[in-house]
Amino acid sequence: MEEDYIKLIFGLKLKQIRTDKNLSLLGLSKLSGLSKSYLNEIENGKKYPKPDKIAILSEKLDVPYDQMVSLKLDKNLAPIGDILQSKILKEIPLELFGIKESNLIDIVANAPAKVNAFISTIIEIAQNYNFSRESFYLASVRSFQEANNNYFEDLEQSVLKFAEAYHIDLNETITSKDLEEVLVEEYGYTIDVNELSKYEALGNLRSMFVPKTKTLLLANEIDEAQRTFIYAKELAYNFLDIKERLFTFPWIKFDTFDQVLNNFYASYFAGALIIPSEKIKAQLNTIFEKDTFDAHLFLNAIEGFNASPESFYQRLTNILPKAYNIQNLFFLRFTHSANSERFYLKKELHLSHQQSPHANETNEHYCRRWVSIKMLKDISNSKSEHVFDMQISNYENDGMKYLVLSSATKDPFRDNQYRSISVGLLINKQLQRKLNFLNDPKIKSKNVGVTCERCAIMDCEVREVAPVFLNKKAKNEKLESIVQALNAKFS
Repeated sequence: MEEDYIKLIFGLKLKQIRTDKNLSLLGLSKLSGLSKSYLNEIENGKKYPKPDKIAILSEKLDVPYDQMVSLKLDKNLAPIGDILQSKILKEIPLELFGIKESNLIDIVANAPAKVNAFISTIIEIAQNYNFSRESFYLASVRSFQEANNNYFEDLEQSVLKFAEAYHIDLNETITSKDLEEVLVEEYGYTIDVNELSKYEALGNLRSMFVPKTKTLLLANEIDEAQRTFIYAKELAYNFLDIKERLFTFPWIKFDTFDQVLNNFYASYFAGALIIPSEKIKAQLNTIFEKDTFDAHLFLNAIEGFNASPESFYQRLTNILPKAYNIQNLFFLRFTHSANSERFYLKKELHLSHQQSPHANETNEHYCRRWVSIKMLKDISNSKSEHVFDMQISNYENDGMKYLVLSSATKDPFRDNQYRSISVGLLINKQLQRKLNFLNDPKIKSKNVGVTCERCAIMDCEVREVAPVFLNKKAKNEKLESIVQALNAKFS
């Protein structure tokens, strides 16, 4: 364990023992003969006392020496010890969020009981909702994206430098052949498109990189857009000189938070390379300037890049906040099986705050009025590979309206599996200034909720279950009003 953590644990124990004995710092100073300032630094994790000083404290506080120096904390502080010993603070680069580790240690040292209660609460919630280490890391990366409005200028500039270095014209469609040449000629890669398909147990694994031989194994089922994205990610790892990385797509295993963060960096680079900033902005300008929404033009924009609809929508979350100052938006990716009535929200992003539609981990039923859900139903009954629709979603409970664009596609790796990707833009004055077509009467508008269990739309024709949470709330409010009336009557 690192020296700083040992200091902090000793300090926490000393403070706990002192307060249990109703001693002030000044009182302990008088009792032990050690200065108040010195004891304060020990308790705050700044200093670790020498053995003779520990012996004095052990004697005066009537606590065995071995117990004083043990790294074991009692049950009241055990969760803090678990966090410290897990080195989770070291795994997450706190500087990304402008946080110094020393500040966290000061907070823990100065209010251990409150911090412990907070940590215990978080751990209990995580256990109850099966919140895994993977989920924690992904949530951290998502928070990092949201803190930066999901736009990273250094990565955008790296793409431009890469294109210049390898004479790649960003005004033309980027192909896998363009990128494969750089991987093979510049970085010594060997590409194998047959090996992965020999192993049925690998399921929907699309690629695997073997660093020792620089061999990239590809599933032969992937299409041109997927191949191009995988190549672009590999180029990002090399061009950005990223060492801590994941080796499969999608990932199977990770060891550190840096691997997860670097996977995001490589994905961002890949998206910015395949869907260049200037090219997509030119297309969006044309779409936004029209007085009515041109769905054909929008779909042409998606198809104009060698990328999946999901990559295009994700790229919108980079471009819209920076280029158009549209900073209140959400991104959702749902999955659905044709043989099921359940819809699973697998990925989400919210800028610049938590928008109205969001994930629910208590098995509630997402609002069937969402265009995201409608698209999944549409494509499961369609022979098309890609269906699109849009609507204005009105969340009456919080007074928010969103313009929601949504596409659904078949899962190329799983039969009867589908996914929908949506971007929702908060309708405010800024959006009205940027999108001339916003008042297009052909755009459908619907009142929506978040889940059926919490939705107040009583005449909903697609409701799956009763609004049980609202009914319970109404019942409690009625009870409260009766209690207040009785209090008033007999006061």
